Amino acid sequence: MSTTSPDTTPADPVRDRRRQQRGWYFYDWANSAFYTTVMAVFGSIYMSSVAAADAKADVARNGPSPCVDANGVESTLVNCDISLLGLTFPAGSLWGYLLSVATVIQVVVLPVSGAIADRSRYKKRFLAFFGFLGAVASALLFFMAGTNWQIGIVFFILANIGYGASIAIYYSFLPSIASPDERDAVSTKGWAFGYLGGGVALGLQLAFYLNHEALGVEQSMAVRICFLTTGLWWAGFTLIPVLRLREVAPVHREPDGRSVLTAGFAELRDTFRSARAFPLTLAFLGSYLIYTDGISTVVTISAQYGKEELKHPTEVLIVTILVIQFVAYFGGMAHGLLARRIGAKKTIMVSLAAWIVVLGGAYFVEAGQALQFYLVAVGIGLVLGGTNALSRSLYSQMIPAGKEAQYYALYEVGERGTSWLGPLVFAAVGQATGSFRLGVLALVAFFVVGIVLVGLIPVRRAIAAAGNREPSIV
Repeated sequence: MSTTSPDTTPADPVRDRRRQQRGWYFYDWANSAFYTTVMAVFGSIYMSSVAAADAKADVARNGPSPCVDANGVESTLVNCDISLLGLTFPAGSLWGYLLSVATVIQVVVLPVSGAIADRSRYKKRFLAFFGFLGAVASALLFFMAGTNWQIGIVFFILANIGYGASIAIYYSFLPSIASPDERDAVSTKGWAFGYLGGGVALGLQLAFYLNHEALGVEQSMAVRICFLTTGLWWAGFTLIPVLRLREVAPVHREPDGRSVLTAGFAELRDTFRSARAFPLTLAFLGSYLIYTDGISTVVTISAQYGKEELKHPTEVLIVTILVIQFVAYFGGMAHGLLARRIGAKKTIMVSLAAWIVVLGGAYFVEAGQALQFYLVAVGIGLVLGGTNALSRSLYSQMIPAGKEAQYYALYEVGERGTSWLGPLVFAAVGQATGSFRLGVLALVAFFVVGIVLVGLIPVRRAIAAAGNREPSIV
């Protein structure tokens, strides 16, 4: 087998870099369909309904009518228990607990996959493998029907593994396709483009879902078809970055006779050890994992909050997520422009303060008031994409060369390794109080702590410590 390094010397480097950047944007476009359709809209609503159907089908239940509260109102949190592995919990809390479990599994998988990808000459193949794994698992959610919510758990966890691992590897291409001064702009454009893609996919699915009766399709089948088309969308558009991105020659790859798998595990061990030499990078990562937990929780529980607490129909919830997606495109671009003036760090702090305002508004939204809910959606969209995009680019400045996939795997673990806490708090508060309103208010703490910690980090020192060139504005 040839050991020649991948071709990294194109005839026109600037033109080639722009071409790679355009291809790179399309993976944000591709995977956003999973985030919007499965995680933000249909996943929580549909899985809770399938689980509730299982609870209702339990004819041996003693006591009050299943899934109905003391006032006779249908609820997935009251008298609507399901069981798994000896544990009993309300059907309405299933989604929050599932997100927590899926995240814990990612904590194990992502760092290993990142270490192996950095050792390999074929990082792009790892991107394709995990991307297609997630796409296929998403499509297989089509088979979650009736009362069979258990099969949905399996496919969702597999899709989540593919989603998280592919994103970590995808992020690791950023330092190779953008200079330090370009990264904020490239990252925000990619993130904005991703939200636009997610919005387009959801818009098409919305048009189909709202007309399912006219098309002679049952509501549950319409949702399942949305799962199927999400997988096809994700897989189809993944081909663009796979074809356009260049393989990145590994910096730390000595011919030591070990396989990529064995050497990858060894390098992961070394990465954990050497990461202690970059305490400021780890400090930023720690700050990020706190506030991104709040962000991801808001997105993934927004549909459930709108349905269970605010009593909106599914159509309103889908339109709300659609509003978020398209507004997030403009919000992401605006964050990039602001970062060019005041730097990524200050822009992130401004954005986190805006999140606190948005959550306060969500707490006071009145049940059944769709316009108020839409206004909160606009607020979320304005800050959603930019916060994460600038965090991604700022972190790239603090990573030692040659370990991008590993450090971005740690970044993803930082994003998901604590993201079990937000959904857990939300689900637990809902279970304890019978209302999700206080659960939303509790998420403010994640953003307050994030502002304080980010403000304390000397970003320029962190970039210099990693051995990287400092951009003109940070």
